[in-house]
Amino acid sequence: MYESVTRQIRITVEPQYLEEQSKPDQDYHVWAYTIGIENHGRESVTLKTRHWKITDANGRVQEVRGAGVVGEQPTLEPGERFEYTSGAPLPTASGFMVGSYQMEVDDGTMIDVAIPAFSLDSPHDVRRVH
Repeated sequence: MYESVTRQIRITVEPQYLEEQSKPDQDYHVWAYTIGIENHGRESVTLKTRHWKITDANGRVQEVRGAGVVGEQPTLEPGERFEYTSGAPLPTASGFMVGSYQMEVDDGTMIDVAIPAFSLDSPHDVRRVH
C-alpha cells in the first residue's frame, strides 16, 4: 500500500492488475486502484477536483483532470473516511501514477492534497536487470 498525508488528510492507494480485462498480446493492460481518503483534521473538507499524471513504461504521460471522483464530490467530517475504486488502462505492462485532489475546507480555503506516486506492475512486465 502507498500513502501520503497532507494537512492531516491521509491518502492510501492499493493498485491491482486486472488480468481478466487485459489483453497483453494487444498491448492493453488494465489496473484497478482503490483509494482511501481519511480526514484526521479538525475541519470538514470537500473533494472538488482531481488531477492525475499517468506515465507508461515508454515515458508517455497522460494527464487527467476533472470534478470529484467516480461522479462524487464527497465531504469528509473530522474522523471520516471515503473509499473508491477506479481504473486505468496502459499500452505497456507497467507504469506509474501520481496526482492530487483539490479540496475545500470549511472556511472556503482551497488546498491541494497529494496522492502518493504508485507503480502499476503486471506479470507481463519483462524488464530485465543486467
